[in-house]
Amino acid sequence: MVASRSTLSRDEVVAAVTSILGVAQVDTDESHLRASSVDRFRKYTAVHGIFDGPIPAIIAYPTSTDQVAALLELADRERIAVVPRTGGTSTEGGLETVVEDAIVLDGSRMDRVIAVNAEDMMVTAQCGVPLQRLEDQLREQGLTTGHSPQSKPIAQLGGLVATRSIGQFSTLYGAIEDMVVGLEAVLPGGRIVRIKNVPRRAAGPDIRHVVIGNEGALAFITEVTVKVFRWYPDTARYHGFMVRDFGAGVGLLRDVLTAGYRPAVARLYSPEDARQHFPDHPMNQNLVVLSSEGPARLVAATSAAVEEMAAAVEHLPVAEERIRSWFEHLNWGPDRIEAEKQDMLRTSHLGYTTEVSVDWSRTAELYHAVMTRIRTTFPRAGDLTLLGAHSSHSYQTGTNLYFVYDYRIACEPRREIEEYHVPLNAIIVEEALRVGGSMVHHHGVGKYRTPWVREEHGSAYYLLSGLKRTFDPHHVMNPGSLFPIDEAGLPVLAEDGRQ
Repeated sequence: MVASRSTLSRDEVVAAVTSILGVAQVDTDESHLRASSVDRFRKYTAVHGIFDGPIPAIIAYPTSTDQVAALLELADRERIAVVPRTGGTSTEGGLETVVEDAIVLDGSRMDRVIAVNAEDMMVTAQCGVPLQRLEDQLREQGLTTGHSPQSKPIAQLGGLVATRSIGQFSTLYGAIEDMVVGLEAVLPGGRIVRIKNVPRRAAGPDIRHVVIGNEGALAFITEVTVKVFRWYPDTARYHGFMVRDFGAGVGLLRDVLTAGYRPAVARLYSPEDARQHFPDHPMNQNLVVLSSEGPARLVAATSAAVEEMAAAVEHLPVAEERIRSWFEHLNWGPDRIEAEKQDMLRTSHLGYTTEVSVDWSRTAELYHAVMTRIRTTFPRAGDLTLLGAHSSHSYQTGTNLYFVYDYRIACEPRREIEEYHVPLNAIIVEEALRVGGSMVHHHGVGKYRTPWVREEHGSAYYLLSGLKRTFDPHHVMNPGSLFPIDEAGLPVLAEDGRQ
């Protein structure tokens, strides 16, 4: 717990925020405040009603950019910590409140789709627009964002941009940073900045990336413009291949990508991970899944190339309809989250993931290193009920590995994070950094991968530190996220360009 650096009492924080927004746009219900002190990183303690961290003073629901600016001016002036959020689907602790009497700044009521521009192929929407609703509206016009994370039914646009989200069709459409055309954000102190919508420009560094992925530690995103694409609902093709060697599966993905083809989906599952999706999947086979969508002639060419390249690898085919049916039911929403909560309470069992990225040449090495190290050195390896991995996002130069681990919890709820998730996460991150990969591919740093941020960036941590010093000099924005903090709650930044 970190003490607030504000001189205002909790009641004074509540009164100041309420004076800006009015009583209809604030929430001080104790149960809601407790739930808002964590995100899905602490899902096991939360489901047991355990909230040991600092509880925020108030949840604020602005409905305009000007209201966000007024709140951030107040927070900066009075040194009140702010935790920005929209959809609340974060999984890395990014929404945890680590400072007493913080303001949870929730943009979910800023939920207007401002403009669909079918000629220039872009859509502008406020930060609280749910992605599913945006997609449904676009598809009525024959368009799509192409962005489809597994949290699509409940995720909202501002959070997707702030955490550098990626979707299941990223190989074709790109990640969120490839889709953002322009945006509006509010900086600490209340300054409103707008990055205009242009196809490309060479007027200095790409300043969109000061905001994209900032995890609420530098700014609050209020409005976003993203590209849209034509939607082809009837042309998709799916392919599945079982291969004995994980490295052979990596090679097949690499061959398809580096040959210039862009399937919508390109995935490789280890046997254990494949089994949780297909209960009868053989445990001596890895599973490669590829799909293509778009204009019919392009889909036909991509599918033919995939089949040809797969023929060069010893494999067993999987029926197309089986892959299609599985993929159409992959996303999760409120119902699945509630079912997961009930299952955790009933069985004392849950699962987590840690995703990283790595060059093609080190992918199989990283996979085997992590699997071996966890099985041989993790003290609670006997409690694991699943340990596997998959690659779900690939590039010209490499891919990601998404490690999954389920376990039975043989300790009291408060110890679960430290006994299981923290050491498992550490092994995966350390091995990824050892082979020159990135410690996080798309979930964001949050508050639980900050111990490795300096190693991740090396000498370039000076640049990241400079952004914090410049845009949040009083350190009120999402303390503990993206940047490690000291015992006083202040960010640990690079000094004089040195680590």
